[in-house]
Amino acid sequence: MKSHFVPLMLAISSLLLVQPTTAQVTILRAARMLDVKTGRIESEVTIVVKDGHIAAVNPSSIPPDGQTVDLGDLTLMPGFIDAHVHLTIEDGVNFRPHLIEENAAQATLRGAKNARTTLLAGFTTVRDVAQVYPSLELITVALAEASEKGWIEAPHIIACGHALSITGGHIDPTMLAGSAEGILELSPEYGIADGVAEVIKATRYQIKHGAKVIKIAATAGVMSLEGPVGAQQYSAEEMHAIVEEATRHGIPVAAHAHGTEGIKAAVLAGVASIEHGSMLNDEVIGLMKDKGTYLVPTTALVDLLPLEKYPPLVRAKAEHVLPLAVESVKRAIREDVKIALGTDAPFVPHGQNAKEFTALVDRGMTPLEAVRAGTINAADLLNVADRGHIAKGLLADLVAVPGNPLEDIHLLEDVRFVMKKGTIYKQP
Repeated sequence: MKSHFVPLMLAISSLLLVQPTTAQVTILRAARMLDVKTGRIESEVTIVVKDGHIAAVNPSSIPPDGQTVDLGDLTLMPGFIDAHVHLTIEDGVNFRPHLIEENAAQATLRGAKNARTTLLAGFTTVRDVAQVYPSLELITVALAEASEKGWIEAPHIIACGHALSITGGHIDPTMLAGSAEGILELSPEYGIADGVAEVIKATRYQIKHGAKVIKIAATAGVMSLEGPVGAQQYSAEEMHAIVEEATRHGIPVAAHAHGTEGIKAAVLAGVASIEHGSMLNDEVIGLMKDKGTYLVPTTALVDLLPLEKYPPLVRAKAEHVLPLAVESVKRAIREDVKIALGTDAPFVPHGQNAKEFTALVDRGMTPLEAVRAGTINAADLLNVADRGHIAKGLLADLVAVPGNPLEDIHLLEDVRFVMKKGTIYKQP
């Protein structure tokens, strides 16, 4: 027992021995600030941070007892928000054996490492939309709680725990790992649920153990080893039951959905967001606009996936659906569908989340629209009104980059300063 315990405690200690900079009052100065609501770049900005919140922006007088941090020739911005990550997965190619070979403690430690990498890239809030590890402990919920308690360096994490899938569906770990009968055969507590009664039980279990969002697989997917990528999986009745149950608890639902019919059914069921949305048509776009449903397109991965490294079935599905997905997000941008930034990290590598900003601009957004997708839009989707822009009273979740990101969106990939809730984790 001791031989297992000591390495685990050493690993945990390495995560806890961090040296963030915290002061009761911090005065930030920078050459510029981007107001994401107005789109204006303001010059020579001073922000006063107190007790984890923004106390003042360009005040007439400066508190005499504050610690001044002069950022020089940088542009202050609100902390970025990624609405679609998987912190416990290391990379998008080699994760399958981990589902069988690793335990919850190893997955948790990996998640903490990836969370720190994400934070230092400027993403101060993330929504983790699926714990695929077959553990009854909700790892991502534990990471979220550890982050808020200051035990680990991590973004604010809004976690779903286990995502919900039909038996043999996209998020059934058996279909991800390719395991044989009798291995990873899971129950509704793990998110594998069929029929109205089971999906309600699965939803209640995740919420009971701290989930702040419910994720469902409305359709088949790319990375799993099951059938056609766009095929609807949960029925309309099952989706309605999930949304109704979650809504009673004040919890939104996110729907993984590629195919048109599955997207339509999820939107009609009342989900808050469609993840991926690869096959949009006029009817679905109209429904999303009418109901205010967000699209989280996860589009940067199209340019980054090493398809040659994937199993033949996965590669074939990707080659079919990814070009359709690019056209769908372009269409959604043209039609003014509400869009929030999400990367599907690690399919965009952890720490490279800002590549999604560039991809959104490549698909037709202006740089300001892309920035809003990863700040105020994402905050609206996640229902976190205390962040997403810079204003008195909001959380002091702030980042700084060189130059003017409205002229060069790539600058968001070069974050020089990170503050979360008044604590500095990275500075020049």
